[in-house]
Amino acid sequence: MEQLTVSVSAAAKALGLGRTSIYALIKQNRIETIKIGRRTLVPTSSLRRLINNEEAN
Repeated sequence: MEQLTVSVSAAAKALGLGRTSIYALIKQNRIETIKIGRRTLVPTSSLRRLINNEEAN
């Protein structure tokens, strides 16, 4: 089964960015998040959308 969400650290590693850059993208509403308890998770679909939008530009 494919992962539906990843941690902020895993998202940063997947995109080749730092955690600070991921949090900046979250603040700019370019990446969606899901809060479960104290954990912030990033849907993989949101990462794909970000990449596809950047490729289109």
